[in-house]
Amino acid sequence: MTPDETLALWNKERETVVARMLAGGGKPGLARPDMVAGKTGLEVMQAMLAGALPFPHIADTLDFSLVEVAPGKAVFQGTPQLKHYNPLGTVHGGWYATLLDSALGCAVHTMMPAGRAYTTAELGVNIVRAASHQTGPLRAIGTVIHCGRQLATAEARIVGPDGKLYAHATTTCLVFEVPAARG
Repeated sequence: MTPDETLALWNKERETVVARMLAGGGKPGLARPDMVAGKTGLEVMQAMLAGALPFPHIADTLDFSLVEVAPGKAVFQGTPQLKHYNPLGTVHGGWYATLLDSALGCAVHTMMPAGRAYTTAELGVNIVRAASHQTGPLRAIGTVIHCGRQLATAEARIVGPDGKLYAHATTTCLVFEVPAARG
């Protein structure tokens, strides 16, 4: 596929996912514990894509969205904009880091059995190419390397439709049992 064909496919996929999320009632917010109880991490992520669960406010704030999940994988799409610039006139490193952290964490989330959760313990980010408001859509693709009872590791890359690498990251996540709700 040419970069233009890839970009057209990406945009169509994102439009389809966002429309499905909104049609299902999806909006920014926090899922209540009873909404996710008994669900695996993959089921939670799929429910978010279907609009049955709210998606995190950060996606709205930084204008990116989850577009795909599978066991051990999560894909986000975002477009850097002028409002994401730092005082030096370049895309803020936090934009890359947040997009990568989202892909990494959600990839790990897809591997969680019901009753288990995770938190980021370490995040390493490498920005290798500057993006700008003229770059267009970029994708962060996160994949799990290892998922055990106590630790999970994952890697992610931000790429353009032409395959160019913009940034990459790794994470170590602490995996734990979700405390039982007290009544």
